[in-house]
Amino acid sequence: MKNKLNVKNIFCGVSKKSRSGFINYGIVIVFFIIFQTLSSMGKLTNSLSGQLIPICVYVIMALSLNLVVGISGELSLGHAGFMSVGAFAGVIVATSLQNVIVSGSVRLILALLIGAAVAAVMGVVIGIPVLRLQGDYLAIVTLAFGEIIKNVLNCLYIGSDSHGLHFSMTDSNSLGLDADGVVILNGPMGALGIKKLSTFFSGIILILIVLFIIQNLVNSRAGRAIMAIRDNRIAAEASGLNIIKYKLMAFVTSAAIAGAAGALYALNYSTVVPKKFDFNTSILILVFVVLGGIGNLRGSIIAAAVLTVLPELLRQFQDYRMLVYAIVLILVMLITNNEQAKAFTKRIFRKKAKEEC
Repeated sequence: MKNKLNVKNIFCGVSKKSRSGFINYGIVIVFFIIFQTLSSMGKLTNSLSGQLIPICVYVIMALSLNLVVGISGELSLGHAGFMSVGAFAGVIVATSLQNVIVSGSVRLILALLIGAAVAAVMGVVIGIPVLRLQGDYLAIVTLAFGEIIKNVLNCLYIGSDSHGLHFSMTDSNSLGLDADGVVILNGPMGALGIKKLSTFFSGIILILIVLFIIQNLVNSRAGRAIMAIRDNRIAAEASGLNIIKYKLMAFVTSAAIAGAAGALYALNYSTVVPKKFDFNTSILILVFVVLGGIGNLRGSIIAAAVLTVLPELLRQFQDYRMLVYAIVLILVMLITNNEQAKAFTKRIFRKKAKEEC
């Protein structure tokens, strides 16, 4: 009894932000345990099992976009562009190293790191000029960036042989590969013959790492500066804050996370095409953020997981599947943006916290 009270006192002594962070970690771990148990018991269908890694990817993408839209207060419509950069960079690394590094786990880690690094560089290149804009102008430029990246990838051919990587913007024949060479990226046909390296476990680990990075950034001095700029740009600038520096920090961090998520996504399939990372994907991720609550990390996790798997669960309704999906989206949006529903939820959690403490 005494031990139980001590645990309660410790939990109640933890700050509200730290407690919320632990709950986020707990949700992800419980999700992993439940689905891993169901999978080991053979209770998951093949279609649902195939959705596990995409769920992890979209959760990561929603968290990364929430860092820009919710925490930084900027509207980005080209997030799929960073995802595509990380995806194809990760595929190139994993494929070109398969004869050098036998371990799939090591190649996956390297692919995630390189994918994140390349996307971060693109974030810096795009962010420096773009973040000087505000409102609709920023959204339009990021939208253009996503479409430009997709079109560039449609025209890009990359191959690998004993002499290294070969690049071309014409066709695969102009790569000049040796007999042992392999075409990694074949223009609009995308990356072909990818060896699957992504696992559900690696996806969960990446979610936990992303949560750790974002929550520590938000609760840090830099995070408070970013939110101060979001709330009142003029007051923050008058206080001496470097606006571009802090906005760029959030933007580049978000881009790097999206790049890692893209690499995890691409290494889950045998073929990935640039068309997958179009404007619709950016909007889908933005829908996850809005429905989960702008600035609400836990809401992004739940919304991305539920809405990713929902179309598959509604497949039994056949012709009415997308109609039901649209109705669910509208209902969730109405509930999450209703002040009375928010107040009711806060009262319940406040009452529960008081009872526990």
